[in-house]
Amino acid sequence: MKRDNLKFNPAALAPGLLKDFAKREPESTLPRHFLYPGHIFVTKEATAISTILGSCAAVCLWDRRLKVGGMNHYLFPEGLEDTPNRLRYGNVANPELLKQMLALGCEVKDLQAKIFGGSCAFSADPVLAVGSKNVVLAEEFLRGAGIATVAKDVSGKNGRRLTFNTGDGSVLLKSYETEG
Repeated sequence: MKRDNLKFNPAALAPGLLKDFAKREPESTLPRHFLYPGHIFVTKEATAISTILGSCAAVCLWDRRLKVGGMNHYLFPEGLEDTPNRLRYGNVANPELLKQMLALGCEVKDLQAKIFGGSCAFSADPVLAVGSKNVVLAEEFLRGAGIATVAKDVSGKNGRRLTFNTGDGSVLLKSYETEG
């Protein structure tokens, strides 16, 4: 996992600016997909999936046998499954990511996971922060599903830009230090 540190806080971006950020994805010979909050993307084709994380969390699943992968990006740990934009909740997004990976022919025994995000830039008590709860939820879900977590970069006060290569399971991570 390659990591760079830059001074910037993606949590301070206005929602409309995410589209501009998506246009500036890292150079890659792979097809690219920018993952917006509250979405999931899985594919059999080697693809560079990118997203920006603050207190949100992302789970990357990669099948080492089939060489396919997917990622989610959720904002809150828990919410109702039958609401609009239901994938913004980890308790819905994590099982849905696994379901979509299994639909591609993956088997749980071949999956490995990476967890990112969950920063707590604006919380006095990191244990009670939404970011911390997002990470704990991901860890508990993966443990319960029997999927090994092979890497994570979570918590702290920094935002992150994540690019996940679904062809080989590698990750490029940039950390954005908050100013102040």
